[in-house]
Amino acid sequence: MPLQWFDPHKTPMAGDKPDYRFSLANERTFLAWIRTGLALIAGGLACAQFLPPLPVDHLREIIAVALLLLGGVVAVRAVDHWARTERAMRLGTDLPRSRFPAILALIVAVGAVLLTVAVLIKAAQ
Repeated sequence: MPLQWFDPHKTPMAGDKPDYRFSLANERTFLAWIRTGLALIAGGLACAQFLPPLPVDHLREIIAVALLLLGGVVAVRAVDHWARTERAMRLGTDLPRSRFPAILALIVAVGAVLLTVAVLIKAAQ
């Protein structure tokens, strides 16, 4: 499957061409996920550069690295989901299910709670 990510012309096209509107919608979803990945990466760089030292040693760096890695994972997941969805549309099978949006939402929520605790600890000092 990763070969299809880089050069879809070398991968034999399976099944029938789907309605172009569905392919374009799939591509827009992919681009939305890429924007999410870029936002996470930008947030990681911003944390590394602009956050003051936090009450826990190296917490700023941990947050930055976590956001950078999460942004990379989102980007790879986006292209994989795009390719699997395109293939499913061509073969007329069910679209691939994904738990990734729920997992990402939970990770972001837990991160927000941890950051809130860090800010409150800093404010109490």
